[in-house]
Amino acid sequence: MLNSKTPSGPLEKKWKNYKDHCKLVNPANKRKLEVIVIGTGLAGASAAATLAELGYKVKSFCFQDSPRRAHSIAAQGGINAAKNYQNDGDSVYRLFYDTIKGGDYRSRESNTYRLAEVSANIIDQCVAQGVPFAREYGGLLSNRSFGGVQVQRTFYAAGQTGQQLLIGAYQALERQIALGAVEMYSRHEMLDIVVIDGKARGVIVRNLITGELERHFGHAVVLCSGGYGNVFYLSTNAMGSNVTAAWKAHKRGAYFGNPCYTQIHPTCIPVTGDHQSKLTLMSESLRNDGRIWVPKNKGDNRKGNAIPEEERDYYLERRYPAFGNLVPRDVASRAAKERCDAGYGVGTSKQAVFLDFSDAIKRYGKIECSKLGNHNPTDEEVRHHGMEVVKEKYGNLFDMYEKITGENPYEVPMRIYPAVHYTMGGLWVDYELMTTVPGLYALGECNFSDHGANRLGASALMQGLADGYFVIPYTIGNYLADEIRTPPIPTSHPAFEEAEKGVTNKINSLMNIKGAQTAESFHKRLGKIMWDKCGMARNAAGLKEAIQEIRALREEFWKDLRIPGGIDEMNPELDKAQRVSDFMELGELICIDALNREESCGGHFREEYQTSEGEALRNDEKFLNVSAWQYKDGKEWELHKEELIFEEVKPTQRSYK
Repeated sequence: MLNSKTPSGPLEKKWKNYKDHCKLVNPANKRKLEVIVIGTGLAGASAAATLAELGYKVKSFCFQDSPRRAHSIAAQGGINAAKNYQNDGDSVYRLFYDTIKGGDYRSRESNTYRLAEVSANIIDQCVAQGVPFAREYGGLLSNRSFGGVQVQRTFYAAGQTGQQLLIGAYQALERQIALGAVEMYSRHEMLDIVVIDGKARGVIVRNLITGELERHFGHAVVLCSGGYGNVFYLSTNAMGSNVTAAWKAHKRGAYFGNPCYTQIHPTCIPVTGDHQSKLTLMSESLRNDGRIWVPKNKGDNRKGNAIPEEERDYYLERRYPAFGNLVPRDVASRAAKERCDAGYGVGTSKQAVFLDFSDAIKRYGKIECSKLGNHNPTDEEVRHHGMEVVKEKYGNLFDMYEKITGENPYEVPMRIYPAVHYTMGGLWVDYELMTTVPGLYALGECNFSDHGANRLGASALMQGLADGYFVIPYTIGNYLADEIRTPPIPTSHPAFEEAEKGVTNKINSLMNIKGAQTAESFHKRLGKIMWDKCGMARNAAGLKEAIQEIRALREEFWKDLRIPGGIDEMNPELDKAQRVSDFMELGELICIDALNREESCGGHFREEYQTSEGEALRNDEKFLNVSAWQYKDGKEWELHKEELIFEEVKPTQRSYK
């Protein structure tokens, strides 16, 4: 069994005790230590800025043309924190409990509690940076609800919370760049980890403008490279989002934890055809005020606003009365799929359900009219004022929906359907966020640690900033305190030579295939296999087929890929091919992990394991553990396990009824 290095003592004191007793590095020695940070999203930008502020020498890398283009910018709905501003019963413990339960009891208690504990500090930090959170009339920060909870704890900035938070972290990072404490390398992609004497000591990166390979030394390497949802091709992720950095770390000895835990977001604009390369998220915050429904009659082709109230099935409110439209994402997604599969879907594809704001517009309109002293308003007055409130809360999301679909969501209900969004799996890390390779850390979405089998909405931004601002500064110091006598290792070291040679050989191999098919076409075919056989629902027969199909596709990839252009130049097709080759290997591991986990939990739904009501059926006797896979070669992985011990919360069958 893997050792998580969880501190002893009561759950609520573990993090404090750790901080009280971890090793420290004095300021003079920090100036001698170099840290490499891969990625500039919320986890990467906050980590790089904080470590540089502490005095470490930091090198920061991103493959985008600016750190501000990291995918965190696309997050919409909000960030959780246990501030209890609404006085509605929230607390650190309740945030911890909701997260554990929402993840279907498949996350580590100690990490999850720490996340809840530092959440309040994140809001204070971001307010101090000038993040323009929404505020109530009196000036207090506003909150709204997200799925899986019965309190309002989500702080937000309209429908662009990720953008505003990233600008705050980016400003902190840019300050350190201006001071010379951070060296920033944009348009650089990490293609290998350099391991010397069993410790991570550097990286090999490719300059995406010139094609040149570069070597960089670091006393420690911090990966903040995001999730791997694009293995499914169609997802809500930016098209450039990839698994390459995490996968290279995996192939250098970092175990990959729970790869089959993929989150399907219930609130996305439906697929419209084979031409699409990306899906668009409609924030979960819309479920605060929007009501989800389908027609009661199969094959009803009328527009949503033409179907009378008595012919509507508000199926989430019917099935889960305690939480209604705010059930967790995995529950809402499966419920939508069940209705569509049963023939009640809407739109031309019949693979969609309605998200309707008409009731919210009326409710808010009446409140606003009362504020104005108009106690007998006309329907038109109510609608006008209600639309203004909805526009203030969700306006940019409504505008985005109309631009993409051509439909006005103020007039007709939105059409939504689940899509791949977030990945709960990732590199296995211990309590200190260190992988199984000493000196190699993983923060944010690229680690597995905090969300179990399903992430609650508005917790991704919370985890990224918690890891970067408040966790890694302590835990990396505990490691680097023993490295102060380690001088910088020259990049002429044989380990750097060997790593760069391996990268060069792979690039040459890809370029020399000279087949007929593009990397994009292979990616699309891989995504279809993954979605059809390892998507919202999986079964043993389909997973076995998927494994064989992926292996065959990978063999074809290495025989018939064609990459135009050259190596020593800007070549996006080469970059894409390298990422797709990693996705091919990851896709196989995801299916192997899903086949091995003979239970349903959270986002992992095996059709063979469900209750009589169609809910996920866990097997705590056999699978109350983390699956951590060790890479052996191109076709083999060895399974290691971390036992999950629940001292504070006892696993039970989840119920949101």
